[in-house]
Amino acid sequence: MELLNALKWRYATKKMNGQAISQDMIDEILEAAWLAPSSSGLQPYGIIVITNFELKEKIKPIANNQSQITDCSHLLIFAAWDNYTKERIHEVFSRTVAERGVPVDSMDDYKNKLTSRYVSFPAEQNFTHAAYQAYISFSLAIAAAAELKIDSTPIGGFDNAALDKLLNLKPKGLRSVVLLPLGYRDSENDWLANLKKVRTPKSRFITELK
Repeated sequence: MELLNALKWRYATKKMNGQAISQDMIDEILEAAWLAPSSSGLQPYGIIVITNFELKEKIKPIANNQSQITDCSHLLIFAAWDNYTKERIHEVFSRTVAERGVPVDSMDDYKNKLTSRYVSFPAEQNFTHAAYQAYISFSLAIAAAAELKIDSTPIGGFDNAALDKLLNLKPKGLRSVVLLPLGYRDSENDWLANLKKVRTPKSRFITELK
């Protein structure tokens, strides 16, 4: 299985060499992330793609000075909705019925059920739920990159509030969730490059209930 081989090949790259990734490959990775499933199809997140070196330099100290931030080709920032609102939910359903060519009111029952449910929850709870959805997209981006033999490094250790301020995300109703530098490994200077991949034994990781 190609995907399994790709996942065995990939690792959390600690040192990248600055080589540029072709736009075609980036487009494929973003397509995979875009096609990711999300709860009720709301897709409550977006991806910010950064290639500008000066901006990556500003982000680097916010992300604990990890070198991949500036040595990568493209930096993907997954940002989730700060809250579910009636307007956001209804906009998704309006687009859905329009693109499917079905009657405008055909999804009203489900739309209204979701709206009444989410708007009753605290904003922070809704953001957490949206962030979980962003992580699904994030995972597919990692897998797609691996299939293309492009390295990546999942980065959750950063100052979210500082990054949100730098990128002016609050007016957009977004909050940063996780970072994904994409590039090519610098094997000679990456201490992790040639070490064995270690995972929890399958006998402990997988539980079968029959």
